[in-house]
Amino acid sequence: MALEKHIEKVLFSDEVIAHRVNQLGIDITSDFSGDSEETPIFVGVATGACLFLADLVRRIDLPIAIDFIRAESYGSGTVSSGVPRVSFDLKLDITNKHVVLVEDIVDTGNTLSCLIEHMKAKKASSVSVCTLLDKPSRRKVHYKLVGKGKFYSGFECPDEFVVGYGMDFAEQYRNLSYIGV
Repeated sequence: MALEKHIEKVLFSDEVIAHRVNQLGIDITSDFSGDSEETPIFVGVATGACLFLADLVRRIDLPIAIDFIRAESYGSGTVSSGVPRVSFDLKLDITNKHVVLVEDIVDTGNTLSCLIEHMKAKKASSVSVCTLLDKPSRRKVHYKLVGKGKFYSGFECPDEFVVGYGMDFAEQYRNLSYIGV
């Protein structure tokens, strides 16, 4: 397949990803089950988190709402500009709601910190984060969750540029079923 000719190695296979996403769904369902009057709003960070969000919410056994936000910091390069900006905002009102930001990868923390502050400014009662990949070795900004927010992480990622399962290089490779370098 021509798409795969640039992949150096597979980091996480589709089977490994599916198993971990299922476990994250179980954990989140358990954590939010005691709060029956509040429907959490899952906010997918477009476009990278689209596949992860779709698989994750199908494993949440609770009434939920879904929305999207777009934050850009990479453009068409492989290194973050360090200056994220919200380029597409929420449709839903999140005032006094539990928000679960669903990210493909947390790298420097710049984008995540920007998005958490954005949710806080919109008066979310809590902000949790569920990221498929966490790259703590590259963290420059330490974010603070809101209210009783929790941090859910699928996998720790080595300091390599990854693609697949929604993540891209210049908008390519998102459709790979696995995550590769």
